[in-house]
Amino acid sequence: MSEQNKGVVITFIKAFSDGDAETAKTCLAQDALTVAKGFGKLSGPRPYELIIATTATFKDAIPTGLQPEFLTVTAEGDRVVVEFEGNATLANGNDYCNQYCMVFTLENGLIKLVNEYYCTILADDRILPLLAGVEAQRKAAG
Repeated sequence: MSEQNKGVVITFIKAFSDGDAETAKTCLAQDALTVAKGFGKLSGPRPYELIIATTATFKDAIPTGLQPEFLTVTAEGDRVVVEFEGNATLANGNDYCNQYCMVFTLENGLIKLVNEYYCTILADDRILPLLAGVEAQRKAAG
């Protein structure tokens, strides 16, 4: 089971990183929750619908994807812990290089909970303005 769970988690991280909401959906339980730890503006809980919406928005905000470089993947039962670095070029041309540790809890082979640890200051500075801009463009078009 641990190896299968690792596969689900890696698939999810790659899908999220590439803005592939359809593939991300296949990895998540309907009541999935991610919690970005810390005190930045992007910190806090995101339920399933917001996880999917954020993933779809990443395709426009981070056209190169995060390009995750996996450092460690550790699994025990229904828990998978992944350390990785993301090295992206944002839609505005800025570099975005952040370090992540994510702790996944799975149930019945699907992701139920993710505790995310990353530099929220960097994310607030670089990602938040892009996400707001993409969302504004979608509303104006729509």
